[in-house]
Amino acid sequence: MAEGEVKSVRITSRISEVDSEHWDACAGIDNPFVSHAFLDILEQSGAASIESGWLPQHLLLEGKSGQLIGAVPCYLKNHSYGEYVFDWGWADAFERAGGKYYPKLQVSVPFSPVTGPRLLVRPTENANEIRELLINGLRTLANQHDVSSLHITFCEKEERDLLENRKFLKRLGQQFHWYNHGYTKFDDFLGELNSRKRKSIRKERQIANRAAKIKILTGDDLKREHMEVFYRFYLTTVEKKWAHAYLNQEFFMLLQERLSNKIVMIMADDGGEYVGAALNLKGSNTLFGRNWGGSKGYPMLYFEACFYRAIEYAIENGVTKVEAGAQGPHKISRGYLPSETYSAHWICDPAFRQAVARFLAGEEKETEWEMGMLEEERSPYRKDVTI
Repeated sequence: MAEGEVKSVRITSRISEVDSEHWDACAGIDNPFVSHAFLDILEQSGAASIESGWLPQHLLLEGKSGQLIGAVPCYLKNHSYGEYVFDWGWADAFERAGGKYYPKLQVSVPFSPVTGPRLLVRPTENANEIRELLINGLRTLANQHDVSSLHITFCEKEERDLLENRKFLKRLGQQFHWYNHGYTKFDDFLGELNSRKRKSIRKERQIANRAAKIKILTGDDLKREHMEVFYRFYLTTVEKKWAHAYLNQEFFMLLQERLSNKIVMIMADDGGEYVGAALNLKGSNTLFGRNWGGSKGYPMLYFEACFYRAIEYAIENGVTKVEAGAQGPHKISRGYLPSETYSAHWICDPAFRQAVARFLAGEEKETEWEMGMLEEERSPYRKDVTI
């Protein structure tokens, strides 16, 4: 597709101004986090707004017919909170050297460390050419805002590789994911673990299920009152971690109202009182673990609700992967192995770019070494099982 076939490249600060069907035609159906509904919920609730430091600057590429053919979820930011790909050290170094790191442009889904497409393209044989135009649009937007940097985080590997060819710096990250190897029941998965880990998981599950009754809610079974309960758990978890509550009650209420068919809520009940809950969103082939909260006195409930029930749900529903969120080497013993995540970064200042490039090269080697070491030394799977 030649640039002359493009009618316009424009920016909007409100995704509600974009036709949802047109956006979703570019975003696809595999990943709920880049859907128009999810991004609009973030904005409508105020979680992603100029007041929270996430000013939407979504890039839209329209063809001559006026049809949206490409889009990028993008934000102008004056801080680095809620991203999960940390650049605080970069900001500190650049500003100590006399530079101004903020504002910066962030291409991501706010508060969601979830891999997914970032250069959204309506299916066409010219998809790569449209992605090139989107990248050009992002560079132009960065120059217009005179930002220090442009960050595309938790993108797909193919996008990262394309961006690397366009002078972006690549960054390798690590999460812990579970993969479905054609299991028909949970015991099939347990059968691939070494005996010690298998016994440990069974013991944890017995303790958790004696203490509380687990149920899974999705679609019409998930009510507003369930989200109200979960929001209280969410706040409790945030307080325990001395963290900041990025998401508010309206976010969870809107999520239930508009995306209940994408929610998999795993809730634990003890004598008619909810004592824990894990919020997941489901894509076409992945279950994404997002948030957890629970009452004190149920030590194994976290593992049951967040990890084992997610695995059971995936097996029963033919889901090929479970992403358990950010951080957590403790997930390895539950069957979630180290998995690569990808980001790409464009740095304006040449000298700063070189410094960041050196850092990323060393970081990548350390990450690769750590992932290999963790899988070799801490994998719960039997040595004769090919993962």
